[in-house]
Amino acid sequence: MKRTIVLLAAVVAALGITTPAQASYSASLVVLGDSFASGTGAGDYQDGTAGNCWRSNNSYGEQVAARLRSEGRLGSFTNASCSGAATADMSVPFKDRPAQLDALKPDTTLVLLTIGTNDIDYASFGSTCVLSDCTGAPTEAILAKLPQMGGNVTALLTEIDRRSPNARIVVVGYGRQVSTSENPPGATLDPICGDGFLTTAERVEGNRVTDGIDATLRSAVTTARRQGAFATYASPFSRPETFDGHALCEAGTPFLRGFDALAEGQEGLEAVFHPNVLGQTALASLVRA
Repeated sequence: MKRTIVLLAAVVAALGITTPAQASYSASLVVLGDSFASGTGAGDYQDGTAGNCWRSNNSYGEQVAARLRSEGRLGSFTNASCSGAATADMSVPFKDRPAQLDALKPDTTLVLLTIGTNDIDYASFGSTCVLSDCTGAPTEAILAKLPQMGGNVTALLTEIDRRSPNARIVVVGYGRQVSTSENPPGATLDPICGDGFLTTAERVEGNRVTDGIDATLRSAVTTARRQGAFATYASPFSRPETFDGHALCEAGTPFLRGFDALAEGQEGLEAVFHPNVLGQTALASLVRA
């Protein structure tokens, strides 16, 4: 019954209808997940998190919380996300911090989550593409890990649902990190797009993996829903009007960090291929949509 009320409130809000119940409704929000959720690469890091969890005040979860707060609709907020987390790390202490799932409460009403790529060591695959050659065997190897990742994410969603049975879970996808073709003529691009780094063939192969991750997360959410979890998948691919043209090596203003993250005083390798402030803002708009 409570879940029905939460869903009804979401539908009413989407229609722009104000009711007494909606006016008094406040969300109990928890943000969980890895570096895309914590905001690695987006700057303005919370005290004590730079160099470990990289928890940014510019992350999509923090932006959604700020919007709800400004509307007087945020009852409570916990950001437990941490860079480097895999699904297996969610239920145990990680980087000297409490288990992320311990942030969930029976009265939690909204969970924002990005997770999965650390299960398949996606960061190492990206490094192979930049420093060596990721076509062929490396691509096939990581694609072969996707079914297990999907099963891990489904299990995590059912556990979140068990701990917070009245919560709507929004799984936020990763989207595309690099273009699918050669550099556009005349565009000013990050050095990561230069000769000797990402070949056209590697971009094609890399995007096979990106597409596979997106399809796997979508399937995992669908399976979790069939098992009773109140889960939704928010994919950047579902909003081309927002995200198309903004990957690395595309003509639009990039939504992601490249080799600029390696400059002195910046976050370093951990932030490469991660959303910058504009990218996190786009993800926040995706969640709200």
